[in-house]
Amino acid sequence: MIKPYDLIVPGEINPDLILTGDVVPSFGQVEKLVDSANLTIGSSSAIFACGAARLGLKVAFIGVCGADTFGHFMLDEMTKHGVDVSAVRLDPDKQTGLSVILSRGNDRAILTHAGAIAGLHAEEVTDDLLRRSRHLHVSSYFLQTALQPGLPDLFRRAHSFGLTNSLDTNWDPSGQWKGVNELLQLTDIFLPNENEAIAISRARTDGQALKRLAQRASTVAMKRGAQGALACRNEETASVCALGGNVVDTVGAGDSFDAGFVYGFLNNWNLEKALWLAAVCGSLSTRAAGGTDAQPTIEEAIQHVPPC
Repeated sequence: MIKPYDLIVPGEINPDLILTGDVVPSFGQVEKLVDSANLTIGSSSAIFACGAARLGLKVAFIGVCGADTFGHFMLDEMTKHGVDVSAVRLDPDKQTGLSVILSRGNDRAILTHAGAIAGLHAEEVTDDLLRRSRHLHVSSYFLQTALQPGLPDLFRRAHSFGLTNSLDTNWDPSGQWKGVNELLQLTDIFLPNENEAIAISRARTDGQALKRLAQRASTVAMKRGAQGALACRNEETASVCALGGNVVDTVGAGDSFDAGFVYGFLNNWNLEKALWLAAVCGSLSTRAAGGTDAQPTIEEAIQHVPPC
């Protein structure tokens, strides 16, 4: 049976205001000049959704945003990128969140106004919506505080309708990682970066972390930045390098990586090939400012994926 959606993404909605320049902010009313400023699609969930749509997957997004300028900007831009936002709830009593990012190539500083980011509850992802999709992806676990309590049940409901799922927690500002280990038992694809993987598994190395986490989630694909990526599924492992090239902005690279891996998974690619596509998508996304402007099509990305 062909379903209307390949992916459903319950997620946070906020634009990014990206400033670039080799400066450090200072208090005391000190004004400093930056090289550029761009308002673009932000939030891990939205960047992932746009990356998956760019690759050719049919994506539905559900979330909450304010009925304000930033909210309408995000919905318009996501629609232009091929994401179905008809399930998004506009809340006139809340402000849409915003992240201000000072980017310096491979590093960045981020200030975030949460706004309506935490407004979505798991029960808003209806059974009807789940029945119409093949896969459920969740990002920004620690920002989506209203979603957290119902996620285990949401993952179970999704499984009952035949969906697979994936999880990218992103970093936990509290450092406690509450609820993650229990949720991993219900997770088909876990997509941490190496620092997150080490913190969650309490391992000393990324290799140890990969093995420990693969005993909990069915598949683990670990992002390692310029060093590439590692993956493990059952007894199978894979390791790939990152593409070279000039890095303009790393915002959203991990989310583009996630989109590539999920694309490969949904198309029944083997572990190594899916990991290669993920690494390629993450690398190519850094060619322009913002998380979505340089996301590749599958035709563009596949040129960099070796035969596997």
